[in-house]
Amino acid sequence: MGSDYPYSTGVRCCAVNSSAGKKRYNITLLPGDGIGPEVISIAKNVLQQAGSLEGVEFSFREMPVGGASLDLVGLPLPEDTISAAKDSDAVLLGAIGGYKWDKNEKHLKPETGLLQLRAALKVFANLRPATVLPQWTLKREVAEGVDLMVVRELTGVCDHVSCQGALRLMKMTARKRRGKSCSVDKANVLDASILWRRRVTALAAEYPDVELSHMYVDNAAMQLVRDPKQFDTIVTNNIFGDILSDEASMITGSIGMLPSASLSDSGPGLFEPIHGSAPDIAGQDKANPLATILSAAMLLKYGLGEEKAAKRIEDAVLGALNKGFRTGDIYSNGTKLVGCKEMGEEVLKSVDSQVHASV
Repeated sequence: MGSDYPYSTGVRCCAVNSSAGKKRYNITLLPGDGIGPEVISIAKNVLQQAGSLEGVEFSFREMPVGGASLDLVGLPLPEDTISAAKDSDAVLLGAIGGYKWDKNEKHLKPETGLLQLRAALKVFANLRPATVLPQWTLKREVAEGVDLMVVRELTGVCDHVSCQGALRLMKMTARKRRGKSCSVDKANVLDASILWRRRVTALAAEYPDVELSHMYVDNAAMQLVRDPKQFDTIVTNNIFGDILSDEASMITGSIGMLPSASLSDSGPGLFEPIHGSAPDIAGQDKANPLATILSAAMLLKYGLGEEKAAKRIEDAVLGALNKGFRTGDIYSNGTKLVGCKEMGEEVLKSVDSQVHASV
């Protein structure tokens, strides 16, 4: 990753084979629960294929987390998983949770494992892009052309370190995009939001090239539905970011399309789709793997600085969609309904077709 992203961490452990000129990275895979194993398997294959075309090799280590880990060792996040994650260049997570563990005590819930993992990796900000692709829109005049990024502070504490880190990442992200940033808070009611706004305003002086605006969260929720194209980069706290990014996902047509990246200022990043474990369709080949595939692209771009390989994956997803392939959550008349595995196969074919087209 370029110097504009000080939070890129994966390259710290990269090993280069001098004879072959290949870069090598260690990736920890956390399939988790529900549809997690299905989508992680596909994303792994796409990651390998795109990387191989750019001289990048991966060593994968699969570890338990969430409900799967509870069933295996009685804990939602065992120490071995923490160690593997910390020792890797990046972490790719599938999904966690399910009805089976809903009645567990808090410390034995799958979701607790995710919170513990974030704390162990010291990730403080979450990038959630929401881009409306040209292949479909819900309400064309409103949604067509939407391309926004939600930067969500992850710690839930408006302290100096976490707030400043999230805000700096937002400014760096805005610079890479269209130079517009909107800070969302509730400063007319909440003391924590008053502090948030003060710190946002103070930091804005360091980035005169990035336009800054402020918006109350209730208005932001309304504006996302009314006119989402007005937004470029949104930064907000943990709770507001969780709500607004899920809302933004539906502008794109399906939560099954959206990836995310959780970053720290040192150590590996955590990359995952924003959808849940969808236990109702687990094991039925109905899941949409595109969010996880695009999370792998974010892993390459934001975690490892391998932007060319990331672009191959992004283009391959568009290629499969351009051919009309759709999983059930994004299916419409005139397109071809496929399952999770076939959608993954079509993305792999699109990665390969890029090679043939360039020869």
